[in-house]
Amino acid sequence: MFSLREVIAAIQSYGKAHEFVLQHRHWRWILVPGIVFCVLFFLLIFFVWGYSNDFVNYLFNAIPGLNWIQEADSDWIRFFFLLTTFSLHSIFLLLYVALFRTAFLIIGAPAFAYISEKTASTLHRKKADVSAAELKHDTLRSIRLCGRNLLYQAGCILALVLLSFVPIVGLLAPLIAFFMECYFFGFSMLDYSCDRHHMELPETIDFVKTHKGIAVGNGLIFYLFLVVPILGWMLAPAYATIAGTLSLQDKRLI
Repeated sequence: MFSLREVIAAIQSYGKAHEFVLQHRHWRWILVPGIVFCVLFFLLIFFVWGYSNDFVNYLFNAIPGLNWIQEADSDWIRFFFLLTTFSLHSIFLLLYVALFRTAFLIIGAPAFAYISEKTASTLHRKKADVSAAELKHDTLRSIRLCGRNLLYQAGCILALVLLSFVPIVGLLAPLIAFFMECYFFGFSMLDYSCDRHHMELPETIDFVKTHKGIAVGNGLIFYLFLVVPILGWMLAPAYATIAGTLSLQDKRLI
């Protein structure tokens, strides 16, 4: 489980991130990752819209007996199938979101590393010094971390797909998958600060596990930003990076 206090602190850090951007006039940080995110997000919507029904129909046809049960003359059975279909659609969407997140974080790694470094240097009133070698290192580290998290999440999603077929209990599967996605996104946002403090990847993994509430809170507000078309999509990536950096600075964890 995660600490509710840490989740609230991570949520509050988004307000501080907004004040930080206004105070230091750092709107230009938002433009590049925001545009890239918007393009990739449009592609995500296109693929999910086109293939989610195909995926669910294939899954039902692939499992022997499901079609026969679905056609049974029972309102309760049809109701449970409706709930199961909803859960599977939701999990399919979150699986695509996980793939999208991985691609976006890898592509945007240099920008996020720079934004995190710039935020920390502004707080400490020193010049940001990010070399090409450091940006390459951050990109390779992001690939390793995203790959590790994606494999771990894929295994969990497979278990949640099976859970979706359990009546009533299966309704929890999309909720668990959503908070899992929030955690893994926030994990990546916190990693830039951990890397800047010379923490190796295993150390970062242990650190974020200890403070998973901060990761969940960061990812939660990021995905709530996506409810607001265009403007929310533009602001979400940079704000998540700044908020993640401020979260750890405020708590003096590193």
